[in-house]
Formats: sequence, structure tokens, C-alpha cells
Amino acid sequence: MSKAHRGKGIRELTSQGRGECPVCRRNNVKVLYELEAGGSKVKVCKTCKAAVSHGKKHVEAKQGEAAS
Repeated sequence: MSKAHRGKGIRELTSQGRGECPVCRRNNVKVLYELEAGGSKVKVCKTCKAAVSHGKKHVEAKQGEAAS
């Protein structure tokens, strides 16, 4: 089984893939999981990805935010 979000694969990313989650607003967490929000892709943390997929939380894309 692939372990793409563990360590070796994220060393090349900026800040090792860490940042602020746009859903829960936690700082310095791994934001590696892409979700579709308003026609653009948003990267969120692992717990928010699970909560959105189970219908517990909703993702709203900010206008003017570039997908990266």
C-alpha cells in the first residue's frame, strides 16, 4: 500500500507540505489532500478530508484564490 503522505514524498513540497487548513483553520498541519470546492481544488488536512467526505463539514472556496 502506498504511503504518499508520510514523509519521503513530501520533502520536496514547500514547508514539507505543512500550512493552515482552510476548513478548520489549524496551523502547521499537513495540508496534502485535495478537494473540489467551487470549481477549484483546495488542499485540506486529513481530518477535514474525512469530515467532508462523510458530510460533517463543507468546503467553501474563496473568490480570487488561485488553485495550487
